[in-house]
Amino acid sequence: MAETAGSGNPTTEADFVVVANRLPVDLERLPDGSQRWKPSPGGLVTALEPYLRSRRGAWVGWPAVPDEEVEPFADDDLTLHPVMLSATDVADYYEGFSNATLWPLYHDVVATPVFDRGWWDAYVTVNERFAAAAAKVAAQGATVWVQDYQLQLVPRMLRERRPDLRIGFFLHTPFPPTELFLQLPWRTEIVRGLLGADLIGFHLPGGAQNFLYLTRRLAGMSVSRSAVGVRTRPGIVEVGDREVRVGAFPISIDSAALDAMSRTAAVRRRAAEIRDKLGNPSTVVLGVDRLDYTKGIDVRLHALRELYAEERISANDVVMVQLATPSRERVEHYQRMRMDIEQVVSRINGEFGRVGHPAVHYLHQSIPRDELAAFFVAADVMVVTPVRDGMNLVAKEYVACRHDLGGALVLSEFAGAAAELTQAFLVNPHDLDGVKNAMIEAITLDREQGRSRMKAMRRQVMTYDVDRWARSFLEALGAT
Repeated sequence: MAETAGSGNPTTEADFVVVANRLPVDLERLPDGSQRWKPSPGGLVTALEPYLRSRRGAWVGWPAVPDEEVEPFADDDLTLHPVMLSATDVADYYEGFSNATLWPLYHDVVATPVFDRGWWDAYVTVNERFAAAAAKVAAQGATVWVQDYQLQLVPRMLRERRPDLRIGFFLHTPFPPTELFLQLPWRTEIVRGLLGADLIGFHLPGGAQNFLYLTRRLAGMSVSRSAVGVRTRPGIVEVGDREVRVGAFPISIDSAALDAMSRTAAVRRRAAEIRDKLGNPSTVVLGVDRLDYTKGIDVRLHALRELYAEERISANDVVMVQLATPSRERVEHYQRMRMDIEQVVSRINGEFGRVGHPAVHYLHQSIPRDELAAFFVAADVMVVTPVRDGMNLVAKEYVACRHDLGGALVLSEFAGAAAELTQAFLVNPHDLDGVKNAMIEAITLDREQGRSRMKAMRRQVMTYDVDRWARSFLEALGAT
């Protein structure tokens, strides 16, 4: 995505529209008062943008700067339609209801959700704004694909405005068990919002089953007070005379592009430079995460520290790189978590590092894609230990970059990717001894066994890529 995005002429109507909280580019204000566009971080953009460009579609989303009115514009084969959010909207709808209410609730209450009525009102208002924008840009009979937990009311709002549209919804987080979801005071409104879609997609069958069971529970409660009846049968919710299909569609990555990038001379050269700057240790352990309490960064750091302390590994031979992408920095909980993680890193380096040779190299910054690929190529062991994750695309990106069949993956069994990457060293992130033992297995893995494991994982990742994910969802949506 070019920094000069915004110079093209947008189309006024599109046959295929993606609606997401963020645009695939962020508007950035520079110190001199000027502005530029830069690629937006996050797995959703990485997964969807290549497919959307191939369809010459439109993308409706927020440009990531509050109180900024931006006109629609074209960027090559993609038309972007910015939705304005005020600073209050960002605080209440995004940081509040989306990320302090829904996010912890959908991640098995890893943190305590906050149920604030003002935040809910903001969530309704902003969802209405996104629905209105999508209704305006979609051509007659268009397909509209709504994305993720921030916009769960949009399908119903959009259907009320544009009954001619074919509407899909995909949830990129886990969907919680019924007992947890029922805590939400606005549970009925969320379910009714989602049932405005023709197809509702989840990463795993468990999420789809949770939703179907929830709908059955609520059908006997407040959902049945609506003007239409709601009934369920396997894979389908009947809403009046409409059928809403519910299914699992595990998301993936543009694996061919990452594979090609990892093979370039520039990336291979940079990978060698990284190892050299780390002191050419025998083993490089890598963690790559958005700074979030669901990602289990602290789990792997505590495991590493105990391994050093028990002398099962030495900082002379095994070093770790932890890349932590900044996230929700204005939220107090995230500020506190960042301080806690940095304190653990400092403790490990104070106890086991040497002058010029820290045991853990910690970077709290966004990393360009080619630089990230170089880290993947350089790492002998990738550790992905979320306590709960919808999929976790980083695990798949690491595998896609290992065309040499080197490397080993330690992966939480509570990440959606664990259902596909069964040749990884699967761990329970709540079991610290189990994580430590898996890390030792990965570090000491026999080369041929490691190649066999990586070959099997690459077969999965290279075959089931983002294009196949998108096509499977849209083909199912087309069949509704």
